[in-house]
Amino acid sequence: MTGVPQDKTADARGFSSSKLSVLRKHPYFADLEPEAFDQLCRYAKHTTLKRGATICSKGEPGNSMFAVISGTVKISISSPDGRNAILNLIGAGEIFGEVALLDGLSRTADATANTNCELFTIDRRDFIPFVRSQPALAMKFIELLCARLRRTSDQVEQIILQNLPGRLASALLRLTEKDKLGPQGRTIAITQQEISEMVGMTRESINKQLRAWAARKWVRLEHGAIVVLKDQSLQSLVDAGSDDDGE
Repeated sequence: MTGVPQDKTADARGFSSSKLSVLRKHPYFADLEPEAFDQLCRYAKHTTLKRGATICSKGEPGNSMFAVISGTVKISISSPDGRNAILNLIGAGEIFGEVALLDGLSRTADATANTNCELFTIDRRDFIPFVRSQPALAMKFIELLCARLRRTSDQVEQIILQNLPGRLASALLRLTEKDKLGPQGRTIAITQQEISEMVGMTRESINKQLRAWAARKWVRLEHGAIVVLKDQSLQSLVDAGSDDDGE
């Protein structure tokens, strides 16, 4: 990692099972035999990060991958004239950086601590021999990378073909897809500026659309967060091609 304040870095073997469960529960590693999983844990280094810390930058060598224990990581790109686009927000239990780790090429985006974070880091020099010794794990990576490619194709389609309501609805649903809709809704820790950089529209347009949905009780706006209350209503916009302007 470049520019990351490594105030607490240690071998993962000394950490609680609750933290190691981030690796065990992930689809990549859920089916590993106990001995193989123990070997994987020996490779994992624990790091804590302050909000705003750079984890890796576009163009750097992809010599490690990361698992988020707590907090949120922002994956983004920027243009020479200062415009930013957020590609994804990675939360607890998710893994990122595996594409560059596997092909050995440079990073394709910047990764930044969007909040205070805890991560496990696994170096390429340890992980590649490990994957070669675990054929089932290699197949799992192929399957999940194909799923990620399909998801990326869907995102590109949404940006090109959908208008603002559909793009915004798609982004909100994508950010909440892992959570069950409870009585209080699903909370997304994201600012309106960040969501505007994710869907490629101005903050003013995002605010207008969200307020229209808030009036319908589809969402609730909180400081630094958006709460999805009626995901089916948002999904109907996506399914219908987003002809409704949401007002």
